[in-house]
Amino acid sequence: MGRDPRRAAGGMGLWTSKLPQKGRALRPQEKDILRSPLIIFMMGGPACGKGTQCKNMATKYGLCHVGLGQLLRQEAQRSTRRGRKIHDIMLQGLLVPTGIILDMISNAMLSHPESRGFLINGFPRELRQAKEFERIVGRAPDVVIVLDCSMETMVRRALRRGRLEHRADDCEPAIRQRLETYYTLCEPVLTFYQQKNLLCNILAEAAPENIFAKCCSVVESLQ
Repeated sequence: MGRDPRRAAGGMGLWTSKLPQKGRALRPQEKDILRSPLIIFMMGGPACGKGTQCKNMATKYGLCHVGLGQLLRQEAQRSTRRGRKIHDIMLQGLLVPTGIILDMISNAMLSHPESRGFLINGFPRELRQAKEFERIVGRAPDVVIVLDCSMETMVRRALRRGRLEHRADDCEPAIRQRLETYYTLCEPVLTFYQQKNLLCNILAEAAPENIFAKCCSVVESLQ
C-alpha cells in the first residue's frame, strides 16, 4: 500500500478526530436552489491572493463570496468543543475534516438562495472534498480558478498578513505546514478538474489589478 498523503502532510491527527468526514445530504429542494447559479472555486496556497480577488469579483459581478478560511476562523473562535478542535487543527496547519467543511459551505450557499452565483474561496483542499461536493450538491462547479504563486512569495505575504490582522494561524510554522499540506494534497484535485476541463491557471505573482483582469475574463466567459 502507498503512503496516505494526509499522513505524509502531517495530518495524522485527523485519524483520531471524531469530527465528521461526510457532509449532510441536501434535500431535493436545496439541490434545486444550487442547480442554476454560477459556482466558481478559487484555489491556491495560503496568501496567494484568493480572498482579495474573490472580494473584488463579488463586488463587480454581484456574486456571493464564500471564504472557507473565514468560516473556519469564525468557528474556531467559538467556545464549543467543535470550535476548540478546529482551532487546534488550524494552529497545527492541518486539514479540518471534510464533513465540517462541506456543511459550512453548503449552509453558506443556502443562506443566500437569491444569489446569481458563488465564489468559493479556498476549496476544495483535497480530492475527497471535491468528490463530496459533487455528491452532496449534485453538480460540479462551472470553473476552478487556480492562483499560482511561489512558496517564498506566499510565506512572505502570509507573515505580513498575520502581523497586520493578528491572525494566530499566520505564524511561520503553521504557514509552512499549510503549504506542505497544500502541495501534497492539491495535485490530485487539480488532475480531477483538469480531466473535467474545468481548470484555469492564473499566475499570481503579478500586480493585483493584472490578476483581477484575468479573473474577470474567466467570469465573463461563463456568462
